[in-house]
Amino acid sequence: MDLTLNETQKLVQQTARDFSARVIAPAASDIDKHERFPEDLLKGLADLGLLAVNVPEALGGSGAGVVSYALAMQEVASACASTAVTMAVTNMVGEVIAKFGTDAQKALHCPKLASFEYKAGSFALSEPDAGSDPGGMATTARDDGDTWVLDGAKQWITSGAHAGVFVVWARTGPRETHPGTRGVSCFLVEGGAKGLKIGRAEDKLGIRGSNTVALEFDACRVPKSALLGQLHGGFKIAMMALDGGRIGISSQAIGIARAALAASVAYAKERKQFGKPIGDFQAIQWKLADMKVGIDAAHLLCMRAAYLKENDKLFSREASMSKVFASETAVRVTNEAIQIHGGYGYTREFAVERHMRDARVTTIYEGTSEVQRIVIARSLLS
Repeated sequence: MDLTLNETQKLVQQTARDFSARVIAPAASDIDKHERFPEDLLKGLADLGLLAVNVPEALGGSGAGVVSYALAMQEVASACASTAVTMAVTNMVGEVIAKFGTDAQKALHCPKLASFEYKAGSFALSEPDAGSDPGGMATTARDDGDTWVLDGAKQWITSGAHAGVFVVWARTGPRETHPGTRGVSCFLVEGGAKGLKIGRAEDKLGIRGSNTVALEFDACRVPKSALLGQLHGGFKIAMMALDGGRIGISSQAIGIARAALAASVAYAKERKQFGKPIGDFQAIQWKLADMKVGIDAAHLLCMRAAYLKENDKLFSREASMSKVFASETAVRVTNEAIQIHGGYGYTREFAVERHMRDARVTTIYEGTSEVQRIVIARSLLS
């Protein structure tokens, strides 16, 4: 099996690595401390073609493929997880519109997402009472002649205060005739739409530079042309988008873990106890070895899922396997990084405490670890 990257993949990876090391990493601590939405960094990523990596060139994207996207995400996340998740969701929104949108929708939104004319894209599926269960969705979209009227609320919306376009799911069929997810449709709502209200930013444990808000739709009118895909066909769009999104979050988790390992190796070489570097002690060596094994295994799972998606093969199970393993590996690795650093690791002076806080949410968003295990098990039992 040949795992060698092609020239495009190498170029994207190196471009992301250079920009992340030179520009993003020096700003990461400040972004976290001040909960700063990194507009300057996102503009830089747009200039490099990294906000629409898997969107066709004809729509303003790079057209570099899923593997390239995963590699770029790993590099950006190793420098700043907040910047990476904003990049991930914007890429996902662009892909969704490119795949399911009409020609007019693609032409209107994809170039703006790719170029940073829209500061971000947002994915609005979760609700206060409907997270892992989209069938419990309460937001509605009512057909009113030449418009749709949206009413309801969404929760945990990444980049919601900055998004130029939201991909929004709402119930269009009555529960009596369209139970569960069968009556859910998908809409494109532009930022600033009348009747769209942005809630307060959440005060989060980690990825604090990523804006996370609630949304309220209060008789929010959008044109009939705002429907994305088929009427009542929104659940299929959501699941396909989330499958791809899980590759992005796998990549984010891998990047965070790599940063924690690199910091731990450097610290183990420098920190001395009992007259020698702590890296000379077997207890520390075994921690570092296990961290490296987990990260490389996560990377291989991620590359497999990305390769399958890029080559139009079934990848849902593999994306879930990658996501659950990479995210839980990141939590373990960053926890061990704190342990290796000892008391210093528990302070803001060292980046490993930020990596640990950032890693924790990767087991939750884009589908919890529990949901990933359900997906995997169902594929085995079907």
